[in-house]
Amino acid sequence: MKRNASANWQGTGKDGKGTVTTQSTVLNSTPYSYKSRFEDGNGTNPEELIAAAHAGCFTMKLSFLISGAGFTPENLDTKATVTLENGAVTGSHLELKATVPGLDAAKFAELAEEARTNCPISKLLNTEITLDASLA
Repeated sequence: MKRNASANWQGTGKDGKGTVTTQSTVLNSTPYSYKSRFEDGNGTNPEELIAAAHAGCFTMKLSFLISGAGFTPENLDTKATVTLENGAVTGSHLELKATVPGLDAAKFAELAEEARTNCPISKLLNTEITLDASLA
């Protein structure tokens, strides 16, 4: 399986503007700029897209692991925060709140750690990945 996305940029790094489009067109000429990346301007940015990919991938991987352990996740809510410092992504922090009836805290922690380590996006990222996980 292969997936793709494309980007277009016009102008200088600081004053230019760009768009990103995904194969599925969920993002379709979605704007991004210096301001959306380094300030609080409108549009997306690469780090936000990485955070979305990491949160989605981790959460789906955990769902598979929980199901494989014989439990049914009622709700898995993950926030990923990607940090960009001095021109490099220096970390991705995952915050998980989960409701899984019948799953004990020890098994939950084991499965969450396995998902943190082994989801495909975690494997892709060459950075520190931290996790705070809570089970309701």
